[in-house]
Amino acid sequence: MNAADLLKEFLRKENVFAVVGVSSTPAKYGHQVYKDLKEAGYVVYPVNPNIDEVLGDRCYPSLSELPEKPDVVDTVVPPGVTEKIVEECKELGIDKVWMQPGSESKKAIDFCSRNGIKVVHDVCVMVKRRTANYT
Repeated sequence: MNAADLLKEFLRKENVFAVVGVSSTPAKYGHQVYKDLKEAGYVVYPVNPNIDEVLGDRCYPSLSELPEKPDVVDTVVPPGVTEKIVEECKELGIDKVWMQPGSESKKAIDFCSRNGIKVVHDVCVMVKRRTANYT
């Protein structure tokens, strides 16, 4: 699958997103990614064990506690945390992970490749969503 087709698959409007590393601080990247996807009309769940809510929405402590399985997990966390998240994705049967710039690691990307998880990295979901008409 080429990069354009992969992005198109990830950005389908029907996809349910989970943003891992969401922040309640508007200036932080995790907050901006969550807000952007929500305002774009996606069903999106915030995941962060350290906060209770963001933008009036309940924040979930982990992927396994979400009310439904997301199609895409977007990581906005340090690379070491992303490495744990991709393992959780495998356990939960989630096959699409978007690693925001700075959250990726070779170890996490290799894990995804070995375990049949499609991965996007080195590009920002907000930029790609705005610059391409994939919906």
